[in-house]
Amino acid sequence: MSISPPTDWAGLHHAYGRAVDVPGQLAALSDSDPAVRRAARSALFGSVCHQGTRWPVSAHVVAPLVALVDTPSTPGRDTVLHLLHAVAIGNLSDDELPFNPARAFAEADLVRPADEDAVLRVLFEEEDPDIDAVADMADAVALRWAAQAYRAAERHTASFLSWLRDPDPAVATLAAALLVWFAPVPGLSRALAAVPCDAAEARASANLALVFLPGHPGSDELGALTTCLASSDEVLRVTAAIALARRQSAALPDAALTVLVHADAVAVSGAVEGWDRTLRGHVAVALRRLGL
Repeated sequence: MSISPPTDWAGLHHAYGRAVDVPGQLAALSDSDPAVRRAARSALFGSVCHQGTRWPVSAHVVAPLVALVDTPSTPGRDTVLHLLHAVAIGNLSDDELPFNPARAFAEADLVRPADEDAVLRVLFEEEDPDIDAVADMADAVALRWAAQAYRAAERHTASFLSWLRDPDPAVATLAAALLVWFAPVPGLSRALAAVPCDAAEARASANLALVFLPGHPGSDELGALTTCLASSDEVLRVTAAIALARRQSAALPDAALTVLVHADAVAVSGAVEGWDRTLRGHVAVALRRLGL
């Protein structure tokens, strides 16, 4: 994939300075050599979302990453999607869902361009930088870069939605875990409900995503979750019971309560790809919501 201007990469910074190396690293994500792709991913993880911190360049890599996942011939599209999630969301964990960007980024909107310039100048241009001189504004500036990356990703939620139907179940799994960080897009509940049970991990991720949709589940969602409750796959049963407990606790089916109580008793193990909290953690939250 060719990554070309209009972006002025040299005018942007990442964790290690000017972002002149970023276009080559983005292009390398579609290289036929797995070692080249791994090196590019590692470099980008370290520079554009270093330990969860986003930088001025971070928002600008979102569109190229989305284009890579959108391209069926891109090798290892799920690994690109992991990187996209890190750029868009940083190191926020899913115990902070549902996410309120207006509240989370309120201070970012107060940052002035002069504040950002001052932080960048101290970090990258001064020979003897006085970090203390910008310490008070540095966190707010970093929050501004995080907000820019998040909002850049928000413009691509239609693509994220389409990935729920992707023939690669790993892509669908991660797409469900990413979509819940944004305001629900039209058709989201129906698309999550339509993820097939034979793609077990993608279906489990969709079940967890349904937890964080507003209101009571509709008929499509209820049908999918009820089907999962009868599955021979433990993870599907448990994630469906979690979603039902969180979305309609007052009318929880007996079968869902039985699944949750059993999962708690045996200390169900494991996690669903793309989600930080373990299944056991999700079960504990669901039981607390039920007053148990």
